[in-house]
Amino acid sequence: MTTLTHADWAQRAQDLKIEGRAFINGEYTDAASGSTFDCISPVDGRFLAHVASCDAADAQRAVENARATFNSGVWSRLAPAKRKAAMLRFAELINENVEELALLETLDMGKPISDSYGIDIPGSAQALSWSGEAIDKLYDEVAPTPHDQLGLVTREPIGVVTAIVPWNFPLLMASWKLGPALSSGNSVILKPSEKSPLTAIRVAQLAIEAGIPAGVLNVLPGYGHTVGKALALHMDVDTAVFTGSTKIAKQLLIYAGESNMKRVWLEAGGKSPNIVFADAPDLQAAAESAASAIAFNQGEVCTAGSRLLVERSIKDKFLPMVIDALKAWKPGNPLDPATTVGALVDTQQMNTVLSYIEAGHSDGAKLVVGGKRILQETGGTYVEPTIFDGVTNAMKIAQEEIFGPVLSVLTFDSAEEAIQIANDTPYGLAAAVWTADLSKAHLTAKALRAGSVWVNQYDGGDMTAPFGGFKQSGNGRDKSLHAFDKYTELKATWIKL
Repeated sequence: MTTLTHADWAQRAQDLKIEGRAFINGEYTDAASGSTFDCISPVDGRFLAHVASCDAADAQRAVENARATFNSGVWSRLAPAKRKAAMLRFAELINENVEELALLETLDMGKPISDSYGIDIPGSAQALSWSGEAIDKLYDEVAPTPHDQLGLVTREPIGVVTAIVPWNFPLLMASWKLGPALSSGNSVILKPSEKSPLTAIRVAQLAIEAGIPAGVLNVLPGYGHTVGKALALHMDVDTAVFTGSTKIAKQLLIYAGESNMKRVWLEAGGKSPNIVFADAPDLQAAAESAASAIAFNQGEVCTAGSRLLVERSIKDKFLPMVIDALKAWKPGNPLDPATTVGALVDTQQMNTVLSYIEAGHSDGAKLVVGGKRILQETGGTYVEPTIFDGVTNAMKIAQEEIFGPVLSVLTFDSAEEAIQIANDTPYGLAAAVWTADLSKAHLTAKALRAGSVWVNQYDGGDMTAPFGGFKQSGNGRDKSLHAFDKYTELKATWIKL
């Protein structure tokens, strides 16, 4: 928890020096075209920086440098223990610069400073250090062979990786990918969202300070349809990893097929069900969790518990508890450490959320809390946490990812019906089950088509647990040792003795 006050953070924001250039081969550089775009804060509409708007020429330069660095072996053939040392130092430097990075994240994306300072930046450092610490403890294999044969199964870094990351947890999502990608010995080109590029640009310099060689980590800010597309189509990029919308995830698969069949690993959208049975062991805890699951990070979370499935027999008791719990989640100035809900990332996203609220009205759902834009006088993009009751799973607000603080409440009468409703979605990222019945918990968790299932909690797990989705929520996994699979190639070497 930060000890700085609102006034302290506001003053630091005034004094902050912001870097907006790309980072290629160990140096900050303008886009080849000289083009920039304006970075505007959703907190109050203030101008933050001119940011390099990279395109195909910058992608070509970055890929050439990344490939040359990889082929040189300066990082790819470095002993794992030495890569580990650099990664651990990288993580230390992020922690040492936590105030600056947290401030950049909040100003750029709109989330509360208490979350940036206490969750995002420390979590980013932990992700880097966890993967770095693991890399010299991963062993290869020896195959069972006849006495005159030797079979080796080894992992090698895949080469040049492009990581396209989202705007909701800018540095944290980048770190989930940078950790295993860099630790494995790859060269990486990081493409942050144009909505939140600032921390990615800043940490590139910290990587150099940590001892990671120039050319290993490059950062190209810009738009998806320009530099993002150029990287995804590039014939010398070996792997593309992505977190973002299902629509863009599908486009990246097309680009891979149109180019060099690069590996593509995707973490896409979600419409996660939070299932509360009548025998939940602690309804108060379930209510508080339901509120935080939709309001945390302004609902701009791929695993947001946006569908609350409540057993009909307790709905009239439970829903008022959720409404009461949501009172703790009130939008305010993100630079105030007391604020729990910040601004939506930009005007476009705010209008998207408001359009879904209108769709809820049009489809006949009952608005019980929120539903409006507020704090317009600040110049920021704030929307009240919102609850719709009387939702059916066919409604737009129950089927499509909103990426905002809008909760749909649905009812069920049996475990079978709850499972049917929960799985009736194109997505399969996460789900939660609240019950005191151990058998019901296990059987329901098994039946849910989701990559993560939490029991009697929401959003559990740590770096040891893999994260990813079923169905149109993507493929592959971030976090845990399983993440290394995305950034390495298996090689079989068979030797006659």
